[in-house]
Amino acid sequence: MTTLRTGGAEAPRTLPAALLTGCVRSATRAPSLHNSQPWLFRITGDAVEVHADPRRRLNALDPAGRELFISVGAALFTLRLAIRREGFLTRCTLFPDPDDENVVARVALGRPAAPSPPVAALADAIAQRHSNRGPFTEVPVPAVALELLRDAAGREDAVLSVADAATRDAIVALSRAADRTLRARGGYRAEKTRSARQARRDGTPHLPVGPWDALESVPTRDFGLLPPQPAVTGPFEPYPMILVLATAGDDRRHWVTAGQALQRVLLTATRQNLATTPVSQPVEVPAVRRRLTAGADGLWAQMVVRIGYGRPAPASPRRDLSEVLMPD
Repeated sequence: MTTLRTGGAEAPRTLPAALLTGCVRSATRAPSLHNSQPWLFRITGDAVEVHADPRRRLNALDPAGRELFISVGAALFTLRLAIRREGFLTRCTLFPDPDDENVVARVALGRPAAPSPPVAALADAIAQRHSNRGPFTEVPVPAVALELLRDAAGREDAVLSVADAATRDAIVALSRAADRTLRARGGYRAEKTRSARQARRDGTPHLPVGPWDALESVPTRDFGLLPPQPAVTGPFEPYPMILVLATAGDDRRHWVTAGQALQRVLLTATRQNLATTPVSQPVEVPAVRRRLTAGADGLWAQMVVRIGYGRPAPASPRRDLSEVLMPD
């Protein structure tokens, strides 16, 4: 069990500015839609404000900003964990400014408390975690590892379910249907191409974009590259393991909750030497998204995740700290 506690009544001790800035740098390693990194941070004394950066929202793919807030939620969890690793509890307030929804959270230092070994190990996974869109092996994921992932989601008020064979096949089919629907949207191709070119300017290596699935059994995305990326074919696992992350509601708070749960699940998977691939196509089309949690009363699917054992893959680059750290 890995508990990331908050609160504490004692007066906080000051964390050196360099360490607090380092925690922000760790937060920028969180996953985000198309590596858009739609977050900003402001350090104010012994607290860090976490902001959404609306300029980096992908309008065609994410018109409501749901995935933007999920991405910021992932960064928020990473920030909380990084501060916890430095020996402090945290007090986290979501949407502290009722007049500005882009101020997503304020994370204040609580009382000093040494991190437990499980918390420290989870924090160590921040630098190791990254999406892997290559083929996975057919080695099954142990039941004990799946239980740890479910527990990780539950600790952040989300629900993680493992797709059975019929649901898995439906998700793969739904992903293709969703991708066709998305391609029909105005601006979709241009937005993906612009995102890919921006990523290349930042030095994104080729492999994280993902090879083409020769068997078409895994829901991968071409990222709008024009001309198409060099063909990298290979035998993907014929029966991918698919997880569905869901929350009990579907507003901006639940989206942030989903992001925190997603990052906790991904980091927990990394600790188990599992490779992960967040898959967003099925949840970017409302009609498809509703089918992912059909029969589950009160649950809203927020993200699909493919997991398994794969070869190491390079990480994508991150924006420079000067681009995301706002002046006090």
